[in-house]
Amino acid sequence: MAPTSRPGTPSVNPSPLRQAVTATGSESVSVVDAPHGQAVDVKPGELPSSHGTATPALVTMASAEVAPAPAINTLPRETKTELDRIGKQFSLHKERLRSIVDQFVSDLRLGLSKYGEPMAMIPTYVTGVPTGDEKGTFLALDLGGTNLRVCEVNLEGNHKFSLRQQKYKVSTELKTGEATVLFDYMAESVDHFLTETAGTNVEEDVHLGLTFSFPVEQSALDKGVLLTWTKGFSAKNAVGNDVVKLLQDAFDRKHLHVKCTALVNDTVGTLMSRAYLSGGNCILGAIFGTGTNGAYVEKVENIKKLGSEVRQLLGPSAQQMIINGEWGAFDNARRVLPVSQFDNKLDRESINPRFQLFEKFISGMYQGEICRNLLLYLVDNNYLFNGHSSAQLNSHYGFDTSVMSDIETPAPKALANINPATLKPAHFDLTSKTSTSVRPNPDPGKQVWHDRTPDEMHAADANSSLQSLQTRKILVEQMGFEPNQVTDDDTEIVLWACRTVATRAARLSACAVAAVLEQTGTVGQDVDVGVDGSMVQFYPGFEDRLRDALRDLIGADAEKKVVIGMAKDGSGVGAALGALQAKKQNTA
Repeated sequence: MAPTSRPGTPSVNPSPLRQAVTATGSESVSVVDAPHGQAVDVKPGELPSSHGTATPALVTMASAEVAPAPAINTLPRETKTELDRIGKQFSLHKERLRSIVDQFVSDLRLGLSKYGEPMAMIPTYVTGVPTGDEKGTFLALDLGGTNLRVCEVNLEGNHKFSLRQQKYKVSTELKTGEATVLFDYMAESVDHFLTETAGTNVEEDVHLGLTFSFPVEQSALDKGVLLTWTKGFSAKNAVGNDVVKLLQDAFDRKHLHVKCTALVNDTVGTLMSRAYLSGGNCILGAIFGTGTNGAYVEKVENIKKLGSEVRQLLGPSAQQMIINGEWGAFDNARRVLPVSQFDNKLDRESINPRFQLFEKFISGMYQGEICRNLLLYLVDNNYLFNGHSSAQLNSHYGFDTSVMSDIETPAPKALANINPATLKPAHFDLTSKTSTSVRPNPDPGKQVWHDRTPDEMHAADANSSLQSLQTRKILVEQMGFEPNQVTDDDTEIVLWACRTVATRAARLSACAVAAVLEQTGTVGQDVDVGVDGSMVQFYPGFEDRLRDALRDLIGADAEKKVVIGMAKDGSGVGAALGALQAKKQNTA
């Protein structure tokens, strides 16, 4: 659900590799790239990425530094008036935030009381979180797309763990054939990993946590019925069956000493992973990436929809349980979310109109498209690019969220050394005597054309701010605009649009965090929130904007007590920690 790529961009499918890493939350030791038989140098504080390069171990969130505020006050009066009108549709003042949080808590409690609600509030049957003191070796198996990943996680206590992992290709034949063949392949991959990659001779049962990124109806920590396949999978005779049993049967057919003891959602894994590193004080795991979701620790007594048989099975010692909120479906009824014409256009053109509304407001998959709709509205009304567009901007989802991120990133000083003449499509001829250039139009109802020589154009560019140059460079090189179609005023408008859309996303994300704090009664307490996803990891200033809204909602003093930290690899380390928790619960 949460990628490690830039917001809105597809992740790279890596070639298989073996990795041996010692992670402490802030350090790493070594990486072995088995296909090449060479060690990869890793700097202190880094882990290998999935394709063999180094990435931070305790991954930091996006930089707090953002581009300077757009200079919209210098725009023509008619343009500024229109931007102010649009901006009000995206504005979230304190009172609006409060109404959203109140509805969020109401929907959350409704989902806890009965099944079938849009916010599903799925019981996970995980009744505790790690403290960071636990020790032991656990396996994780992650199936969710092109690759199958097997991990061995060695918990060392003191918030430290070491990790080995191997990826295995899942062919189209496996995805579409018989389920027994697919699950046998999964078992064979674990066998290969244990005997060759990890060099382990397993004599005693090893506990394994399964991250299975497909819709399942979970009835116990180790039981989950597959509802439907997605992501190109259609293996026969799997839907309607318990995926944990299918996997365990495959292990048993191969006589492996492996027990699948936990079925874990990646959001739950995010919470578990962060709790182990931070000391068990984590109450919420949240994904703010291509999609969004949250899992939090709830009192069992508040989960009204749990039947008496389930409560009896859990026993009196189970006082809390992690709930998978599925909060992307919040407010599908459009009661409180500020739906603009640009949101409505995105929703009605999507593959799931009127569903996952909250996700469409805040996730990386959709931010670029909302911004594109806004930019095209300004183009069509002659407020932007003097009515010009490009093939890329005209394309559905052609303005990626990563482009927004690039535009909001502070321009490097080295940009001052770039010759503006390089900002040109291949067909743009700067050797001509004159070139048609569009300047800001004081009358949006008319188009005014001016001829400028190349020298005049370059002189104007030289007086542009570095940020304006960077935005122009992006618009030309990534979005296909002609250099003479982009003025300094245009770059300020584009920056304003990106900031307007992204700020709303961050402030709405704060509503979800605040709602969980209120539901759990932890406002004003020292709490830890584990987060993952490309928006929070890569988008400039995302956390600052989220925190600004959180201060509006719970107060400055309470906001200071909320620690927000990255919790990477919820589908790997988190699944292994799910197996740890299953072992705890079975021996309680």
